[in-house]
Amino acid sequence: MKAEGAPFGAWTSPVTASLVACGGVRLSEVRTSGPDVYWLEARAAEGGRGVVVRREPSGAIADVTPEGFYARTLAHEYGGGTYAVSGSTVFFSNFADQRVYRQRGAEAPVPITPEPEQPRGVRYADFECSPDGRWLFCVRETHAEGREAANEVVALETDGSGDARVISTGHDFVAFPRLDPEGRQLAWTSWEHPRMPWDGTELWLADLTPDARPRRVELVAGGAAESIFQPEFGPDGSLHFVTDRSGWWNLYCRVAGETRALAPLEAEFGRPQWAFATATYAFLDDGRIICIWISGGREHIGVLDGSHLREIETPYSSFGRLERLGESRIALTAASPSESPAVVALDPDLGEIEVLKRSRESDVDARYVSVPSAIEFPTSQDRTAHALFYAPANPDFQPLARERPPLLVISHGGPTGATSSALNLGIQFWTSRGFAVVDVNYGGSTGYGREYRERLRGSWGIVDTEDCIHAARYLADRDRVDPDRMAIRGGSAGGYTTLCALTFHDLFAAGASYFGVADAEALAADTHKFESRYLDSLIGPYPEARDLYRARSPIHFADRLSCPLLILQGLEDEIVPPAQAEVMVEALRARGLPYAYLPFEGEQHGFRRAENIIRALEAELYFYGRIFGFEPADSIEPFEIANL
Repeated sequence: MKAEGAPFGAWTSPVTASLVACGGVRLSEVRTSGPDVYWLEARAAEGGRGVVVRREPSGAIADVTPEGFYARTLAHEYGGGTYAVSGSTVFFSNFADQRVYRQRGAEAPVPITPEPEQPRGVRYADFECSPDGRWLFCVRETHAEGREAANEVVALETDGSGDARVISTGHDFVAFPRLDPEGRQLAWTSWEHPRMPWDGTELWLADLTPDARPRRVELVAGGAAESIFQPEFGPDGSLHFVTDRSGWWNLYCRVAGETRALAPLEAEFGRPQWAFATATYAFLDDGRIICIWISGGREHIGVLDGSHLREIETPYSSFGRLERLGESRIALTAASPSESPAVVALDPDLGEIEVLKRSRESDVDARYVSVPSAIEFPTSQDRTAHALFYAPANPDFQPLARERPPLLVISHGGPTGATSSALNLGIQFWTSRGFAVVDVNYGGSTGYGREYRERLRGSWGIVDTEDCIHAARYLADRDRVDPDRMAIRGGSAGGYTTLCALTFHDLFAAGASYFGVADAEALAADTHKFESRYLDSLIGPYPEARDLYRARSPIHFADRLSCPLLILQGLEDEIVPPAQAEVMVEALRARGLPYAYLPFEGEQHGFRRAENIIRALEAELYFYGRIFGFEPADSIEPFEIANL
């Protein structure tokens, strides 16, 4: 069948907003217990509810978390490390009250922590079970009116009796409580304001008494300029951890007080700790290590045997948390540019892969999938930056003569984060309709070493914005996109970059901000503990650098906006409160620029409800159609664009 000619943006696509929101589940936090594999499913069709799921060796898959419970922790607001497994018993944090529950087999969950005085005032995360099943080590975050939250490493008795044992207190933040195979030593990390965990952390080691009391606490490594990630004990009891002391997150081993690098490479074996319990390596029974690393902007998985690192050939390009399964296999999440994430079991010696659960029952026809290409482009200060470029892809349509596609520039959140080459239907939604997309790993992103990560120090709103602008110019100069129809979009910190690009520059013709930061000063003065001092390194110490905060805040320069803007905001967002969006809307109204504001009841920082994800995505397409002059093929409920 001959492809039909139609304007870019107006193509009919099988990648609907409903498919993006409801076509699957988000898989994360893989755990194992004996031959069973567990994972966490976030189900947009159930309002974003988190459910622990178990797969038995027979292939039988069943929900562990019963109706009426929602496995999710709010520690650090971003959560992670929601549950742990000991034998057939699951311990999890429940979203509604943030208490820890014990669930034995098919029995109803039972709370093992007390009801907090303040609703959701005591939160738990990053669980680690003792070998004898008596203790559950974790991070406890306690909130009290008028005081900053307190973060501690504690031990809970799994039968729910007695008070929590405090293992470590007095640090601003703690993470990664990890036991040795005998349960006699505990390692963990800590860091202090104003550092973030990718800036500098410390690694601690304590001997434990049989009743989970610490003794002989020792500082093992780390400091203000060394980021330590994922301490773990090997089968022989040796302590391993990832550190960037060389400028790259590499894997190290500590034996008899001596620490050595196992595979010193210009590669990243660690990741930014936005969420608890991230893991990029795991041990096989024979002591070999399966590890994930990023090199050249691409993820790899391999076997580390002594100092020899061998890459495993797989069809995947993106990998999540991994754990040992049995004696010689690994369970993890994995995805490729054309396959949605799945929980898989990997045999590193045979190269055999067993798919245990797919996030979607079926993937989109590959003909409608745009496979990204990694690009490097020149940017400010004679530097090079990185991105993934997606060209339009749809076999049913061909462009009109001499028409070039509109470009959508994506600025990822974080800002200390990175893009992924894993199949993202949220991107394919655009490319299958005729948009080109560039997903920018601007300076400050991870995956390229500490020096690249620190480009953003003192320069947030400048380096990230300029890199996004230069990515767009790079593609326009090569005639890959229409220079008159370029838009930028982003969420959270990516929304801030979007607003900076539209306020302080005039390259883009439109933009969309999802719960974006408009007022950096308000973010510094009114956000949660984990990020409360993040801006010290990104902009400067507050309030000493108040003038600089105001100079970097688009909200104070709304009169410079020169293009239409769509703002989407969750009304229960504690990280970027709705007040920031509402003040920006008032400024747009006064300015007389075309804009639309879509607030969403019940949404926090990041939309989780399927109906809201659908509405937001379709609204963005409708908005660009009105601004760029094409008629979307989708049937979309219209809304008012003020001042258009």
